[in-house]
Amino acid sequence: MELRHLRYFVAVVEEGSFNRAATLRLHTAQPSLSRQIGDLEDELGVQLLKRSSQGLEPTAAGRAFLDHARLILAQVDAASEAAKRAGKENQASLAVGFLTGFEIDWLPKVLKILRGKLNETDLIVSSKSTPSLIKSLINGELDLAFLRPDPQVTELFFKTVLTEPIMAFLPVGHELACHQFIDPIDLEGQPLIRLSKVHAPAVRSVVDGYLDRVGVHPGPAPEADNMSMVISLTLSARAVTLQPAYIKALLPPSVVCIPLSGEPPMVQLAVAINKTRPHGLAELVFSTLDGQTTH
Repeated sequence: MELRHLRYFVAVVEEGSFNRAATLRLHTAQPSLSRQIGDLEDELGVQLLKRSSQGLEPTAAGRAFLDHARLILAQVDAASEAAKRAGKENQASLAVGFLTGFEIDWLPKVLKILRGKLNETDLIVSSKSTPSLIKSLINGELDLAFLRPDPQVTELFFKTVLTEPIMAFLPVGHELACHQFIDPIDLEGQPLIRLSKVHAPAVRSVVDGYLDRVGVHPGPAPEADNMSMVISLTLSARAVTLQPAYIKALLPPSVVCIPLSGEPPMVQLAVAINKTRPHGLAELVFSTLDGQTTH
């Protein structure tokens, strides 16, 4: 078993398709990817993937293997970054993490603040889920991150830099796609794709709280653990999803975005640094950006 087998397996699970994983993530041929996963299953002696109406899903053995595969890959990536940074002791470095999709708007702001220092700075950029970003800030893999604030995490300083509404996203041709606004009652019984509580606890909490508050009970639909899968499931299941407005920039033409009527639920984006790991460049970006700091 090699690391590439783990990366291939994780990519297939997260994309829910051999074709999407091969094309979008791994840049390899689908037959080769299928063969590599088959070799992995043969070596382990268990079936890791099964087909369902939603696409490829991990079996019970696959789910157990997935957690360990992700952990191993995270440790390998951390070791690689640590080695790179140790090998550049004479050069300043700044490791910045973004909640996936926000690098489009916020990386240029970071670069503007660091103008004049970039020639002397090794800038490392990555995108992850909020729980992963928090973990990376705490253990020192990241110096600065843009994520959902979590008041329960006492090791970090958070500064809210953006508050945005939750909006409805649905396929072109959906029965609600012609509406100017989506009334909460329109969602009653509609299949609703949601992000998992593990990978997006803040957004999931806001969406669930909104549905409880307006007394709406959507129909059953699968959960997703990343935004790419949310969009894919929304299209394949002809369903609705409630997500932060920023994902408008990530949508294919086949998905439309419609505001919720009344007062929509809101979600925050924050910039965060570690309280116990001083870093001059991270603190410069943190202090320069406008917002409200939480201790």
